[in-house]
Amino acid sequence: MLTSNILKGVTKGFPLKINAVKIENVSVDYNRDFITRILQRIEYDALRTAVTDLGLKELLPETLSETIQHDDKFLRKMHKILLEYEVEEGELICPETGRKFPILKGIPNMLLQETEVS
Repeated sequence: MLTSNILKGVTKGFPLKINAVKIENVSVDYNRDFITRILQRIEYDALRTAVTDLGLKELLPETLSETIQHDDKFLRKMHKILLEYEVEEGELICPETGRKFPILKGIPNMLLQETEVS
C-alpha cells in the first residue's frame, strides 16, 4: 500500500486506482515512530481512496486531525493498512489516461511501452 500511495503518473494521473486480484497479509513489527513520520508525507485522501479500492474493512476518519495523529489505536490501524497489506497481483489504473500498470509478485510495472515514448 505504501508504494502505491507515493507513485504518481501523468500530470493529473494521481491517485492511481488500485484493482487488486490477490492481496496478502504480512506481519510487520509495529514502529510508532516510523508511522508518525510517514503520515506527514502521505496524501491522506488518496490513501482513503486506496482503502476503498481494495475493499478493506478498516475505516479511516475523513480528515487527519492533529490529535488523531497521536492516538495509538489510529497509528496501529495506519500501520496495518500501510505495511501489512500487500497487493500481490492486480493493476494500477491511471485516472487520466486509463492506462493499466500490471502488478505481479507485489511489484508494479510502471515502464512505458515503446509506442508511449516520444
